Amino acid sequence: MKKVYVTTPIYYSSGNVHIGNSYTTIACDVFKRFHKSLGNDVYFLTGMDEHGQKIEEAAKELNRTPQAHVDLIAKETKELWDELKISYDVFFRTTDEKHVKFVQEIFEKMLASGDIYLGEYEGNYCISCEAYFTKTQLGENNTCPDCGKETRLIREKSYFLNLKKYEQKLLNFILENPDFIQPDTRRNEVISFIKGGLNDLAVSRTSFKWGVPVKSDPKHVVYVWIDALSNYISALGYLQENDELYNKYWLNGDEVVHVVGKDILRFHAIYWPIMLMALNVPINFKLYVHGWVLMKQGKMSKSTGNVVYPRDITERYGLDALRYYLVKELPLGNDGVFTYERFVERYNAELANDLGNLVSRTIAMINKYFSGVLTKPTKEYTEFDAELESLVSEVVKNYQENFANFKFQNGLNEVWRLVNRANKYIDETTPWILAKDEAKKEELNSVLYHLYEVLRIVAIMVHPVLIDTASKMFEYLGIEVQDLSSAVYGLTKEVKVVEKASVLFKRLDMEEELKYHKDREPKKPKFKDEITIDDFNKLDLRIGEVVDCIKDEKSKNLLIFKIKIEDEVRQIVSSIAASYDPKELIGKKIVVLANLKPVKIRGHLSEGMLLCASGEDKPFEVLEVFKNDAFSKVD
Repeated sequence: MKKVYVTTPIYYSSGNVHIGNSYTTIACDVFKRFHKSLGNDVYFLTGMDEHGQKIEEAAKELNRTPQAHVDLIAKETKELWDELKISYDVFFRTTDEKHVKFVQEIFEKMLASGDIYLGEYEGNYCISCEAYFTKTQLGENNTCPDCGKETRLIREKSYFLNLKKYEQKLLNFILENPDFIQPDTRRNEVISFIKGGLNDLAVSRTSFKWGVPVKSDPKHVVYVWIDALSNYISALGYLQENDELYNKYWLNGDEVVHVVGKDILRFHAIYWPIMLMALNVPINFKLYVHGWVLMKQGKMSKSTGNVVYPRDITERYGLDALRYYLVKELPLGNDGVFTYERFVERYNAELANDLGNLVSRTIAMINKYFSGVLTKPTKEYTEFDAELESLVSEVVKNYQENFANFKFQNGLNEVWRLVNRANKYIDETTPWILAKDEAKKEELNSVLYHLYEVLRIVAIMVHPVLIDTASKMFEYLGIEVQDLSSAVYGLTKEVKVVEKASVLFKRLDMEEELKYHKDREPKKPKFKDEITIDDFNKLDLRIGEVVDCIKDEKSKNLLIFKIKIEDEVRQIVSSIAASYDPKELIGKKIVVLANLKPVKIRGHLSEGMLLCASGEDKPFEVLEVFKNDAFSKVD
């Protein structure tokens, strides 16, 4: 019996889980169920990453405390995982008091050894990704290279993790362990990144409070990735009184698997192993890296309305249809695409036609011709029997090899080879013709027995993915749920199936389904009433330079600007404090509505209006002019 430890990333407490996040968790659940079917001891971790500036700001906007905010997100996420039948063993939360103390302890340990040191950081920071980026890494207009949102220039004292110290050691480890990062495309990406030279990593912040305070220097909060990544051993009891799980699954286990999306590859392939080296903890894990679930328009985004949530699928088509599609559509390492057209096609062709019809036809024929009872044949009757039996052995072997290496798509393709061959076997052996000849009764029994055994073994193999469907199949076959030790042709001595099997997957009407989902799409906001060019000409839009900007101490939203418009300096008040640090706005040349009637806002005179862009889940962004300092008016 192998000891296996499998983990998802702990998800950031920023909102509802969509099918992209769900894929990772479902894939790990499939991996656990597969190993349990082999009789292995599996420990499955998932959970929530609950600290950081983004959460602190989101909670403020919703008038909640950060703890109340993450408590709600954790509750909703656990409810969803229960609906998706995720068989996790621990739901880990970084706000847990034991973890907070653990993070403080390992931070002090690395500080004492010189692997963490105090310095000063100046650089661009993305709140959404909780990551710093160098100038060469930034996108156009200082945007985040990962999410595309605007970064903030930050200068502050910070503690640093000494990556340079371990750069060559990590590179050697990766080169000496070719299966450490899979697939090879992601491994090569990491090797290239390391060879380009590592910069020491800022691992503390002083500009917000919602995090783990550094024990020896409490004005610093431990940077979220130190806090989050260490959960994989914190949850096992490392450096704690009860470290039985750590000894069992990490130090003495047979396999540790971290499953992550490609967007957090660098953190898990570089920062996490270096942390382990600094702590003198063995790097005993493998990293499986998957792509994204994309929509036709690209990456899922709430602002564009192209997000699909698990309940959008499960409430109409059932849990197994969702699990099957995600596992089948997303090969390890590559992106997959979700469209309702593709979903319905797979559902009809593979679940309803291939598998569903095979089950229905087989159970119906066993009942019709033998009143639901078969006996194991004593010999082969047709030229196709040996081929089918041989294929069963081949498919089971290939399936196990693929599932063990996280290649679920390939494993399911093997299972469907067997399903399709069994459907062909029916056409080749023509049971309905054999039934007309009493002398062929034993041969007919043999044919139906072969089909029964195929269904039994298929049910065993699909069970980690199609949980409810496999359970129904076992029920229809008249047996208890079986594991992979029973995936051997010919184990059944006597068959007794149910009298009637209900349809596993009802065929869908493509046109009807597409209309259903089209009608549920969020309606795009209508434009305001049309205006004429004369209306527009009433607006006096000018280019102004921000000469000063401060935050209103009595308001969490207001910034007070001093803006030079030609030879005049005006005061303008704007509620964009959540989107900008006041200092980073000074010197920007922005677009101002100059002839707006002055008003008082919270006691401050406002003599105009800034022009900003906004969108769902995106911060306000002031409209700037970059190319020509001579511009003064917008025409």
